[in-house]
Amino acid sequence: MKELLSFIENNQEKHLEQLKEFLKLKSISAEPEYKEEVRRTAMWLKIHLSKIGFEKTQIFETKGHPIVYAEWLGAGNNAKTVLIYGHYDVQPVDPIEEWNTPPFEPTVIDNKLYARGTADDKGQIFAHIKGIEAHFQTYGKLPVNVKLLIEGEEEAGSGNLDEFIANNKDILKCDTVLISDTEWYTFGLPSICYALRGISFVEIKVIGPNRDLHSGSYGGAVDNPIFVLAKMLTKLKDERGKIIIPGFYDDVVKVSEEERKHFKNLPFSEDELKKSIEVEELSGEIDFSVLERIWIRPSIDVNGIKGGYIGEGMKTIIPSEASAKISMRLVPNQNPQDITEKLSKYLISIAPKSVKIIVNPAHGGNPVITPIDSPGIKAAVKALEAAFNKKPVFMREGGSIPVTDTFSKMLGAPPVLMGLGLPDDNIHAPNEKINLENFFGGIKASAVFLSEYSKL
Repeated sequence: MKELLSFIENNQEKHLEQLKEFLKLKSISAEPEYKEEVRRTAMWLKIHLSKIGFEKTQIFETKGHPIVYAEWLGAGNNAKTVLIYGHYDVQPVDPIEEWNTPPFEPTVIDNKLYARGTADDKGQIFAHIKGIEAHFQTYGKLPVNVKLLIEGEEEAGSGNLDEFIANNKDILKCDTVLISDTEWYTFGLPSICYALRGISFVEIKVIGPNRDLHSGSYGGAVDNPIFVLAKMLTKLKDERGKIIIPGFYDDVVKVSEEERKHFKNLPFSEDELKKSIEVEELSGEIDFSVLERIWIRPSIDVNGIKGGYIGEGMKTIIPSEASAKISMRLVPNQNPQDITEKLSKYLISIAPKSVKIIVNPAHGGNPVITPIDSPGIKAAVKALEAAFNKKPVFMREGGSIPVTDTFSKMLGAPPVLMGLGLPDDNIHAPNEKINLENFFGGIKASAVFLSEYSKL
């Protein structure tokens, strides 16, 4: 093990320069004009994986962006198999004027690497790739069979991934799935996330008159879809922060008092959170702590509203329609389809007869929870402790990674969420970064994980 870790330490500069090369590729999956750049990134990955020692590397075409797959099965049929998942696509960079450095020109400042994709997820998946390479360079082999699945559409909803997994279950067969697309609780405190919230995302349309109307000729006699939409949105939660959609909480699993006590022992400061996002007061269900609201309770949010005229100057109209995008974060055992149906029925029931309501489901994902005594998590604990010289803590995550549930159900493989990011990494925002201490330590953790998992 000492020789393995020494190799990683002696090659830090090389690994950093290779990561920079990876980050320069503008793999923005959600914007059609970057389609060829996304493909170029997939090819770059395939070539790189071939160079470091994988026996087989392959590009799988999908209806959208390609999937990169690689495998090394030299450990034999009796050895354990680890599937490592990540994504090479990144978020758009807007607003570009808020970046302090160009988003695709990786820049190191104060031991932090700034660029789009550093923390989400190029930097994290690349740490695994370098951890694997360290085994090849040090021992000429891996202690377990390893498969890599790196998709190019995660930031655009992973629309083709479930189908790919369903059609390739034999290829992807494994004992556990290792995922690094999450973050630590705080800097200097290695963390293992054992549960994720699910998601249900919908768009609601409120349709009024058959055309935009003159607000002087019709104002006061015709319902304004924007007013109607606004009133309906205010009826999604009560003044205590509770969601008032009928049946919304029916399947929510009650968390044990022991687990809630564990949350209280984490170094959390409500004042520091308010200060970091520059608000005077937080909101949510008053019977639950802030961490509990984010981790163990479902939530609902309006992500955007559209309607009427928003250009320069005035245009006095009653718009013919208005819309809003709504996301709901779900907890075990809530089902996205069931929750979407309950929301749809509720919105239709509270809408006035003067408008029509259309609810269009977009995408959803189930919540996930992994037992903390599973073999993969035991290996992750040892790996993080060896890499960062500190025993990791366990935490939940308020966000969603829908594919974790897919892996669990289709492959029968429990996921291990061994993230390397930090809460202040600015993912999906300008000035995204990754702490180099986490990146280099992540390479060690990945390498050690493979060794430890082979022993369990």
